[in-house]
Formats: sequence, structure tokens, C-alpha cells
Amino acid sequence: MNGRELYTTAHVCPPQEPLPKPVSRFPHAEFLISAAAPAQFPADQGAEVAFVGRSNAGKSSAINAIAQRQGLARTSKTPGRTRLLNFFELGANRRIVDLPGYGYASAPEVERRTWTPMIEALKDRRSLRGLFVIVDARRGVTAGDEGLLDWSASDHRIHVLLSKADKLNRSESLEVLRTATRALAGRDATVQLFSAHSRTGVEEAQNVLAAWLESKPGAPSAPPGTEA
Repeated sequence: MNGRELYTTAHVCPPQEPLPKPVSRFPHAEFLISAAAPAQFPADQGAEVAFVGRSNAGKSSAINAIAQRQGLARTSKTPGRTRLLNFFELGANRRIVDLPGYGYASAPEVERRTWTPMIEALKDRRSLRGLFVIVDARRGVTAGDEGLLDWSASDHRIHVLLSKADKLNRSESLEVLRTATRALAGRDATVQLFSAHSRTGVEEAQNVLAAWLESKPGAPSAPPGTEA
């Protein structure tokens, strides 16, 4: 090349740093025990919050999203797979309880009859701070949900997660939220839109859960800023 050398410069992009994972609000979340009878419940110490909802409302997905631990609560496309009371520890003497779904259950009738005394025993625990009720936003608050709210309202505060909100558009979401707010009027209850898939409302739900787990028995309901 007429004595001249050809120089080329290769532009090599440095490897990109992986995006940091979000810091978990509950880094020590882990499975504790599956209880088939009240005698198997953890000691009635500290604070715990129960998660309950109609089968296939997205309860297990909500628990996993809020705890930021995929697979903590087992999800399934088959409704009614939760058959025991599953306790998870989020920290020292801080627990959540996954209750069997209502409205549908694949468990035999004889097994379902054992749930009532267990749930009644859970309701009487001093450590129970309240209930997260998971409601499919596309269904709204149903008669089954109303029965649960009536059962628990006299003793415990309630926070309703209108789950699968990503399936609705903005106007539908606002209407569902307004309708649920009217249905909860007169109860010690709060309500919010929620989606484990899009993470809508996850931080808000975490704030409510964390505040409840740090509260004393009989403390006021969710922190300001939550729909009521």
C-alpha cells in the first residue's frame, strides 16, 4: 500500500453493569410452617397479618410481590390449592398467614370442615393485626367477600387489594376503586388498586403491611394516603 500502513481502531463498548436488584423490604422472608390444626400454630407472640381471598383472586402472587420473594407462596392455575394455614416469617416475630381460598376448593369436604376451627382460632390470636383481603378487580367486592368482611370487621382492620388491576384501563380502575370504597363504607377498612404483574400498588401495600407488623394490638388502621 505504497509503504503506508493501514491503521484501524476498533471501538469496543465496555460491558454494561447489570441493573441493581431492588432492595427488598422484607429480606428475611421465609416459609415457617403449614398448620393443619391450631396446636401447630407458631407461638402467639409478636405480630402477624392474614392474607385471604376468593380462590384464583391472585392471593399467592400478591404475597410473593409484596415480600419480593418469588415462589415464597406457591402459585397455581388450579384454584383452591392452598389447603392449610401457611405461616411465613418476614422478620423476628413478624409473620404473614396464607389462608385457604374461599368460593372454590379442590380439597375434600371433610378437609374443608377442619378450616373453620383453625380460622376461628387464628382470629382470636392476640398477635393478629388485621387481614389483607385479595379481591379480583374485574369481579369487584362479591357476596363472598362481604361475608368475610362481616366476619372480621368487628375485631380486626382490613386492607383490600383490588388485584389484577393491570387487566383494566384507567377509567375502569377508577370506577372499581370507587365502587369498592362505597362497599367498605362504615368498616375499619382501606382499599387500593394492585397488580403483582405490573407492580401497581406494591409499595403502597408494603407500607401498610410494615406499619401493621410494627403496630400494637388495636392500633388505628392503615397510614394516611391509603384510600378508605
